[in-house]
Amino acid sequence: MDLNRVKEILSADEEIAVNFHGVPVWIESIDGTSSMAVISERGAHDHSRLVSIDGLEEGRSTEK
Repeated sequence: MDLNRVKEILSADEEIAVNFHGVPVWIESIDGTSSMAVISERGAHDHSRLVSIDGLEEGRSTEK
């Protein structure tokens, strides 16, 4: 995923599904200078980690 799309997702009013290597995640914040993002797995917000935004991809929402 590119940096501009990550910024759009963070500022969106609606929830946009995002995966990191196939795992559904929340994007908590980004560092635009290093193209890194702080993410946590959905349902496990107490375990954040720093990852490259290259590993992020839009996924399908599971909400109906």
